[in-house]
Amino acid sequence: MLLSLSVRNFVIVDQLELDFRPGFTVLTGETGAGKSIILDALSLLLGGRGDGSLVRHGEERAELSATFAIGDMADVRSWLVGQELADDGNDELLVRRVVDAGGRSRCWLNGRPATLAQLREAGEWLVDIHGQHAHQSLVKPDTQRRLLDAYAGALDIVQAVKGAFEQWQSVKRQRVAAEQHVAEFERERERLQWQISELTELGVQAGEWEDVSASHGRLGNAQELIEAAQTAIDTLSESDHDILSAVGQVQNRLSRLVDVDSKLKDTVALLDSAEAELREAVYALRDYAEGIDQDPAEFARIEKRIDALYSMARKYRVRPEELPEKLAAWREELERLSQSADVDELVRQESDAERLYRDLADQLSLKRQQAAVELADRISEEMQGLAMQGARFAIELAPLAAPAASGMESVEYLVAANAGTALRPMSKVASGGELSRISLAFQIVASQVAAVPTLIFDEVDVGIGGRVAEVVGRLLKRLGQRYQVLCITHLPQVAACGDNQWQVAKHLEAGRTVSSIQTLSDRERVEEIARMLGGEQITDTTRQHAAELLALVA
Repeated sequence: MLLSLSVRNFVIVDQLELDFRPGFTVLTGETGAGKSIILDALSLLLGGRGDGSLVRHGEERAELSATFAIGDMADVRSWLVGQELADDGNDELLVRRVVDAGGRSRCWLNGRPATLAQLREAGEWLVDIHGQHAHQSLVKPDTQRRLLDAYAGALDIVQAVKGAFEQWQSVKRQRVAAEQHVAEFERERERLQWQISELTELGVQAGEWEDVSASHGRLGNAQELIEAAQTAIDTLSESDHDILSAVGQVQNRLSRLVDVDSKLKDTVALLDSAEAELREAVYALRDYAEGIDQDPAEFARIEKRIDALYSMARKYRVRPEELPEKLAAWREELERLSQSADVDELVRQESDAERLYRDLADQLSLKRQQAAVELADRISEEMQGLAMQGARFAIELAPLAAPAASGMESVEYLVAANAGTALRPMSKVASGGELSRISLAFQIVASQVAAVPTLIFDEVDVGIGGRVAEVVGRLLKRLGQRYQVLCITHLPQVAACGDNQWQVAKHLEAGRTVSSIQTLSDRERVEEIARMLGGEQITDTTRQHAAELLALVA
């Protein structure tokens, strides 16, 4: 349930703090006062599109936040945990969004940064908004099918059917392409096989180019390396004035003087270490010089290998070290091409994909058939109380000429607006007022099976009045016994049915237009409903009529 809403610098709202109650709350006010501001704010909070035009003129940013009670909403709490957005031990969810004048926005759930997608997903559990123009889309086939599927609880299988259809069509396109391009595929396969054979015969290995390049460098400079090593050995230990002998002499002389001055002890230790390391260097140089290969035949073999690798790399316009990767890529491409060109295998895959699609589509069809009968009966029942006595509503499911991503049947709403008339497509026979009432009946029925705790109706009572308006108000009041219901309305009969009533007003403040909302007392409700009944001139008669409306639904 929605507990509170805070709005700052949003459109024409300077600052607004609202605490919500259970039951049926109505919002009223003069045309243009900003009655839809709550709907717009909640839509933005729950992932709707936002831009800089929503920021109040002259301000840097708009800030919105709302608190929802989620203690008995296990799915929401589980989702928050999975998204690492849960506030441990708290049965409330805080949603916050900031939009700056440049159109950039930031979002938070329970104080943690969130994405718009996460806001939208959370919003699907929290609030269901029925717009004032819902009846206009009710005649569209896609809308009719979507509403039936939602009522049937079949949205998951709808997505599965769509995915299966797309997979089936994808394999089908591959099969058709394979059949049309068999010769082309075969030529490409032969080319790849020849190239792979050529590189395989060459025996390229990962890291080989680096290894042979290093070996080539050593063998090509073997004599110079040996001479350099021998010169170093002579200088260190084998010449007439070698370094090791000189160090030894210095070491011996200083060692004899340690007893005279102990400060020389550390220096002698350093010389001992230096002598040991120099001897290790001499041993290492001797091993190195003895290990250098001067085999001309090996050098020739490596040069030949380098030439072969370089020539192959130049042929295929890659670097020599990239030849192993090229070979692996060709093998993958050949495997993919072999699968694509395998018509028999593609025919089998296509058959399997079609079978899966039809199995899922049959399940969807069954759900639609069962839901269509129940939904049509319930809407027909609701229509009787909306000044459409004797009217009937039906949902026709007709097989499609060819399977589609949406299933194997079309969905069409039929209506008989008057007793004794035949059912006909709703788009052809229903007037604007009748469409509005059918839409309201549909929303009432659909809401009764919804799990969303908060329902918002934005002037869904457009096109009705009089006794029908009173019936609509009572329907919404009845709905408020099960859900938290908010309704923006211009009808006094609907407003009178509210458990709570808020008035939206617009006024000038420091030269700027400001919208405000206040909760009405019983006396103030009489005045507001009287205004809705009589306009600017409120008389004692209109006040009495307003009081009677409130008394009738108390």
